[in-house]
Amino acid sequence: MAAAAATPGARYDETSMSLAFTQSPDALALCDTDLRLVRTNAEMARVLGLSEDRTRGLPVSEIVRPGEGGRAVAAMRQARESGVAQHFEASLRTPDGSPRCFWSVSAIPLKDRDGRVHRLFLAARDSTEQHRARQRLLLINEASTGIGSTLDITRTAQELVDVLVPSLGDFTCVDTLVALEGGEEPGPGTLSGAITMRRRAHRSVVDREPMVAVGTMATYPEGTPAAESLAAGRGILYKATDAAFDRWAAYDPPRAERARAHGTHSVMAVPMRARGITLGVVVVTRHRRPEPFGPDDLLLAEEIIGRAAVCVDNARRYTRERGTAIALQRSLLPRRLPCQSAVEVASRYLPGGELTGVGGDWFDVIPLSGARVALVVGDVVGHGLHASASMGRLRTAVRTLADIDLPPDELLTHLDDLVAQVVESVADTGAGEGAEDDGGTGATCLYAVYDPVSRRCCLARAGHPPPAVVAPDGTVEFIDLPAGPPLGLGELPYECTEVELAEGSLLALYTNGLLGARGRDLDRGLDALRDALTRPAASLDDLCDAVLEELVPERPADDIALLIARPRALGADRVASWELPADPSVVATVRREVAARLLAWGLEEAVFTTELVVSELVTNAIRHARTPFRLRVIHDRGLICEVSDGSINAPHLRRARTFDEGGRGLLLVAQLTRRWGTRYTRDGKTIWAEQSLPGG
Repeated sequence: MAAAAATPGARYDETSMSLAFTQSPDALALCDTDLRLVRTNAEMARVLGLSEDRTRGLPVSEIVRPGEGGRAVAAMRQARESGVAQHFEASLRTPDGSPRCFWSVSAIPLKDRDGRVHRLFLAARDSTEQHRARQRLLLINEASTGIGSTLDITRTAQELVDVLVPSLGDFTCVDTLVALEGGEEPGPGTLSGAITMRRRAHRSVVDREPMVAVGTMATYPEGTPAAESLAAGRGILYKATDAAFDRWAAYDPPRAERARAHGTHSVMAVPMRARGITLGVVVVTRHRRPEPFGPDDLLLAEEIIGRAAVCVDNARRYTRERGTAIALQRSLLPRRLPCQSAVEVASRYLPGGELTGVGGDWFDVIPLSGARVALVVGDVVGHGLHASASMGRLRTAVRTLADIDLPPDELLTHLDDLVAQVVESVADTGAGEGAEDDGGTGATCLYAVYDPVSRRCCLARAGHPPPAVVAPDGTVEFIDLPAGPPLGLGELPYECTEVELAEGSLLALYTNGLLGARGRDLDRGLDALRDALTRPAASLDDLCDAVLEELVPERPADDIALLIARPRALGADRVASWELPADPSVVATVRREVAARLLAWGLEEAVFTTELVVSELVTNAIRHARTPFRLRVIHDRGLICEVSDGSINAPHLRRARTFDEGGRGLLLVAQLTRRWGTRYTRDGKTIWAEQSLPGG
């Protein structure tokens, strides 16, 4: 009776599977062990342009485009012999020769009860867009590595055409404005009227004499593709019709005739713009490839040409004098300090005098996870463009290392290695020889991390002057930090010092130029700074001005960076924490308690999302890590959930497959929150996730 009762259900399942096969939006087929089609669904028949009856018996090698049959047959044989599914990309044979011909194919062996393969299941899904996207990314990557190898405009233009031909077009030329010669600043905005430019580079898939030789001048009257794109300030696509050739022949008969003879059918003109100014124009044509340019081709060209434009503009800017170095230095410093609750900050930066040139001093304020904040001050040895560029690299490296929550001593160790590598690279290549600056070969840095929950500040320094703490009563003390060697020497390890900052205190970070101003030695400079910091001031900005007025002459001999911070405390009523047992049943209890705390904070709208985030983080910790487990929720500008454990195994974000029972936790957390990450401690790690709050 049980077997008889199961029969209708089995038949129903078999019918459902048959319907799934025939009605699937993917192209599906069954093949015998001789690799011939036994059955196809409607989508496969439509793609091949044949009826299902006509597809029956076709060899697999005949359903793909010529030249790909061997690879497809080899994959099918491998699946048949090994009994393991094979995956490959192929171009199916379509009746209309459609360019949408890239398919992701799976060859899946079907086995009987004895484990023998008696059929092969073929599943194909249109992956043309993914294939084209990969090709575009590869081309962009090639452009990133192949364009801008030197500070020479002509070389950069040639690198650009080498990337575009033949990957994107059959002919490409690059023309630049005459104003670029000598490093002049072209006017802002777009260009109009007849425009004369210099041919910088060109390349064609055919080896023939170019229409305009490199180095000569070319004029583009109004109405030409190049002139129209320059006037519009954007890339434009054109179809090379007979009427278009006639208009072209009206002002340049030889070039129009040669383009017509080549069979040019599609033209793309893209202005070369960088930093709001027009540098030139790039024209790309097709005559050998049959398909015309499309919107995606235009976007890709604009991306690549935009990168090349930056390189060309860098070459032009390289010829500028000290004013360019000052502009570069200021552009690398933070223009606006980030919004955060841990500290109130004020800063000042003064460039050095004309005799010494611009140096490499910098400062930064970096928000960290858990409502913490990093305060950074650094000084690159030397002056000029090299020092400024080195400062930019170091500041970027500090922000990158801070983003992974390294403690101060480890961060300085990584910076030390980076500076040593840069110094070695400069020594090997001889970069900077003959330059007007005395490019530095080392740097000093002070890195501090302040936690508003505990009021603890962890600091480390690499050859940098010690920070000053102004107590609430007005007394000034310099924190006794192990000095550590300057960056780039790699001699001694760096050490951290942790101090507690009292409510109402101030923390002052600065560079060596502040102490050495007016010809003072280090001890006299520290005494002068102590006296200046004790002066009353209505605000931190006023205090910065008072310090500079007291210590700095009108034209300082060295760059000066000053950063003063007033630490704030995050009250206990804004933080909730729980010690958790290694019991999965605690998740439900924690959800209720977290929801209650959020309601007490007036964050009703965040309850649902926070419950999901807490559930995923706590469950993952209990399942994959080890004790002790701790949950902390912080109500700051955003809502921060942190789960700490005693394991150092890094979590990995992955995309679970359709029928997987797990693996979606971190993906869910990433989608529900503004940002998330992991920071490591001496006892384990903390996984945190931060949500944005209305008005936060």
